[in-house]
Amino acid sequence: MAEDHVLPHAGADPAMMRALIAGVALLAVTTPVVAKAPPKPDFAQRVQRVEDELAIRRILLDYSFTQDAHDYEGYTALFAKEGEWANGPTVKKGRDAIHKMLIDLYGATPAGYVNNESYHITTNLQVDIDGDRATARSRHLLIMRGPSGQPEPVLAGRYEDQLIREDGAWKILKRIDYPIMPTPEEWGKYIRERRAQQK
Repeated sequence: MAEDHVLPHAGADPAMMRALIAGVALLAVTTPVVAKAPPKPDFAQRVQRVEDELAIRRILLDYSFTQDAHDYEGYTALFAKEGEWANGPTVKKGRDAIHKMLIDLYGATPAGYVNNESYHITTNLQVDIDGDRATARSRHLLIMRGPSGQPEPVLAGRYEDQLIREDGAWKILKRIDYPIMPTPEEWGKYIRERRAQQK
């Protein structure tokens, strides 16, 4: 049989047997193991990923729209039930605390309010999705009405976000706001001077 030419028979030389076994062992050790590529996502999975990213991008943009409109309910609804907003040492956790922060910052929104004094621009959106969790990074720029009515860019920074799918919808689990230009100290000085001018 053909195997007789490959496999040693019972009367084979022991030295030859040892050499053959050593060769087979060496081959097993030195042969590279080819990793099996993970399966490619099917069509439904790819569509779901696109839908998830679009939903998250919409949240990041709605954050600016609701803030500019002083739509506090719409703004807080973007956060998860245990959502968190942070800027330096200031941390607000939960929708009630975030809602109160807006009231303290802007005051009550009058009926029919239209913001003609400022607006936010959100850019450079990057979204990474992992199942029911996601992270996002973006840049923001605040434009305010200048002394002569001209638009002035006054504050630029970046957001670092953690998001979660909660009750079937994407929500902000944690947003960290990093002011860059001006620094928090410089921005505080700007706000104090602006308020003094408005009195």
